Amino acid sequence: MILRPQLGVSVLCHDQNRVVLVQRGKPPYHGHWSLPGGSVDFGESLADAALRELREETGLSATLETAPADLVELLPPPVQNEAGSSLAGLHFVIAVFRAWQPTGRLLAGDDAADARWISLDALERLPMTPGTAARIRWLMPR
Repeated sequence: MILRPQLGVSVLCHDQNRVVLVQRGKPPYHGHWSLPGGSVDFGESLADAALRELREETGLSATLETAPADLVELLPPPVQNEAGSSLAGLHFVIAVFRAWQPTGRLLAGDDAADARWISLDALERLPMTPGTAARIRWLMPR
């Protein structure tokens, strides 16, 4: 069996000084906060996957930029995480989209334990998936 990286998307949905974050409801990184996102389905465009994941995890719809703002490769070292799950064999390539003008009621759904608007000042106080806070600060419009 040949293992290949999994293709995913995430969405930086923002207003002036806040971003939408979801608290992961299952491993890896259970309980940590991250951008809404997930896997791309076969035959689905990256943008459609980003909008679907945003809607499934937060209940929100939004306007996306036409192209991903960033491309992230996650290749965790083969160690046990805090929940005891092994991260060995995981390899993700994630297209990160910026989104604005969200509509709908923010509500955790799908595999998210919680979903909230978080101020940029509060990012450092939350347990976050690796690199998320730095990526948010880098991608926020100036």
